[in-house]
Amino acid sequence: MKLFAQLYTALDETTRTNVKVQALVNYFQQAPPEDAVWAIHFLIGRKPRQVVPTRKLKRWAAQLAGISDWLFDASYDVVGDLAETITLVLPLSTRLQNRPLHVWIEDILLPLRGEDETVQQQAITDAWQQLDNPQRFVCNKLITGAFRVGVSQRLVTRALSQMSGIDAAVIAHRLMGEWTPDAETYHQILSTDTRDSDISRPYPFYLAYPLDQEIADLGAIEDWQAEWKWDGIRAQVIKREGQVFIWSRGEELITAKFPEIVQSAEKLPDGTVLDGEILAWRNERPLNFSELQRRIGRKNIGPKLLKEVPVILMAYDILEVDGHDVRERALTQRFEALTHILTALPRERILLISPVTAGNWQQLAQARAQARSRGVEGLMLKRLYSTYRVGRRRGDWWKWKVDPLMIDAVLLYAQRGHGRRSGLYTDYTFAVWDADKLVPFAKAYSGLTDAEIRQVDRFVRTHTLERFGPVRSVEPELVFEIAFEDIRRSSRHKSGIAVRFPRISRWRTDKKIQDADSLQTLTSLLTAA
Repeated sequence: MKLFAQLYTALDETTRTNVKVQALVNYFQQAPPEDAVWAIHFLIGRKPRQVVPTRKLKRWAAQLAGISDWLFDASYDVVGDLAETITLVLPLSTRLQNRPLHVWIEDILLPLRGEDETVQQQAITDAWQQLDNPQRFVCNKLITGAFRVGVSQRLVTRALSQMSGIDAAVIAHRLMGEWTPDAETYHQILSTDTRDSDISRPYPFYLAYPLDQEIADLGAIEDWQAEWKWDGIRAQVIKREGQVFIWSRGEELITAKFPEIVQSAEKLPDGTVLDGEILAWRNERPLNFSELQRRIGRKNIGPKLLKEVPVILMAYDILEVDGHDVRERALTQRFEALTHILTALPRERILLISPVTAGNWQQLAQARAQARSRGVEGLMLKRLYSTYRVGRRRGDWWKWKVDPLMIDAVLLYAQRGHGRRSGLYTDYTFAVWDADKLVPFAKAYSGLTDAEIRQVDRFVRTHTLERFGPVRSVEPELVFEIAFEDIRRSSRHKSGIAVRFPRISRWRTDKKIQDADSLQTLTSLLTAA
């Protein structure tokens, strides 16, 4: 545990990528396999479900520290991070235990789920008293389910590759999907025998940049292929040696979530890898993304859900043909191969994308204006002779999304941010008018400059009306323009409205709260979306 805490501190204290990678390499060279695999598990974003409710942790920490609950809450409000607050208020450890990371996780924390509260309290308070402050802080992060340290799965993969000499793509594949954090898994991750990853291994995804120039600056429209930009789950469908695998862009194996696509993919020739978008689909058009989320969030997909949320793969590229990597071929050649394969199959759950045709950029812009009515986000622009590259690259693939929907709203609630923003109020709730009342409709966390964040933070602190734990209600004075991509009716929200990807477009210092928009205006956007 001590070594893992040292790693956490080293990663948290730098923003330099190479320094982080070297810290990871140093850790993996020293840590025993049964500890290292848990470190990988947490660093790539996986975590056990919280075993003890936050309210209990607060109460037990206050008791052990000998302070009142209100004083603990006040401290938490100042610090802004529960794990750090507990670490700071507790007395220094008096009986340190040098237990390995895997022992803390497997023998102490995980068994607490479902235990009697007395047993839980004894185990947690014993843990606090047996760890020094750096270890205690990391342990608290794990207990509360708030472990984050600014390291991506790509950096972990890079460090393991650098340490072991195994190709990063092989390690990335082995970290995908479900696996058990034990020593055997760690040895499998670093095994030099790479045959296990050959059959199901996906290719790195090629990602487009948002179009940040005038459309005419791209040159002749004849050099480009335009496609609708679908709002679904980016995925690769792989058929090799008679088996089908579906990988999401987030490097998750999602084959079991979409059995109907698997059934269609079984008809593909062996040695085929398709790139496309999984969409909830009915009557030849996409359903809202929230419908697709119902499929994502279920562990088991039953007949009822299969019927209610049918899905398809909208295929727009092919990466492997007859077992050969074709990513270096031009888009025109790849699309021809994709068309040849899919037109030979029954039109079931794998559909071929239809390019959007236009004689000039103005006509294409007119087509783009129809995006929302078609249930899509805009257009993709792909250079006809582009190869399929790795990661986000400029120049050949652009996403030309429709302009966001806008609304002017009033700041109503604020909460401290997380991580490096934990000392500032950066998480905001916004409201619109419903007759003479302000009704909350969206939360937003991004869009302001650092200077503006500090200004809003000062306002929150000096204009607080009430406190609800970490949340403050503030005097309704500030108006902000809120941008979002989509809007739908929702019975789960007080306003009856749910918006997608809300963010702050600008601070409307020129407006009074009376100038903010109404719920009626917001509702009228339902037809626009």
